[in-house]
Amino acid sequence: MQQTLENPGISLNTDSSLIRLVAIVTMICDHAGVIFFPQYIQLRIIGRIAFPLFCWGIVLGCLYTKDWKKYALRLLLGAVISQYPYMLALNHSLRELNVMFTLLLGMLAVTGIQRNTRGSAIWAPLLSISIAAVLQMDYGWKGVLLIIMMYACREKKGAFAAMFTAFCLFWGSTSSDVSAVFGVTNDMLFPSSTYMMRWIGMLRTFLKLQGLALLALPFMLINTNSGFRLPKWFIYLAYPGHLLALYAIKLLRG
Repeated sequence: MQQTLENPGISLNTDSSLIRLVAIVTMICDHAGVIFFPQYIQLRIIGRIAFPLFCWGIVLGCLYTKDWKKYALRLLLGAVISQYPYMLALNHSLRELNVMFTLLLGMLAVTGIQRNTRGSAIWAPLLSISIAAVLQMDYGWKGVLLIIMMYACREKKGAFAAMFTAFCLFWGSTSSDVSAVFGVTNDMLFPSSTYMMRWIGMLRTFLKLQGLALLALPFMLINTNSGFRLPKWFIYLAYPGHLLALYAIKLLRG
């Protein structure tokens, strides 16, 4: 497949504005659930869609950007600006960095692979993952690794789907169990059917909170071609902006 700016060697969804809009909306649902409705885990489940879509947006940004330095600078400024709202709205400390730092490291890792300057295809991903592992940040080194793997599997839908499914199984291995939301509980016994018990056991493997990031997969596999466009400033301000708005609502509610 010939690679051009319009067709950067990928077969997945490149409708970046629509993807980012879905990511923003589901992120707001997630954070509203954390702050105001912690009893409704359904909002947290919806929120699992957001981060993988933001990661895919980073991959698309790396493929389409004309100036990676300006792209990195915009992410860095967004991360710095977002830190205080992140601390206010979600009760984090200064030592806990927001997700835009994770996205920035993922972007730098992919850029290093693309440019491959003085072996950067090797040391840039390793350095980015190491920084994310040493520093405490939202989604951490697993988030950076996901961006790298998305870039590596971007050319084939089958490979991408297999990678992302496996990653979600691994990712959800230590997350909260949300099986009951789907009606799958420990008292579901099928003594006469070992086969059914195996299916229920496999299903429970998927029903972990972070593992349900798998819900984001269709948005990346299905080519939407909506023609929808978001202003660049909106994309970068949506994260700190919605955190400030949620914090203001929390103050008003006392």
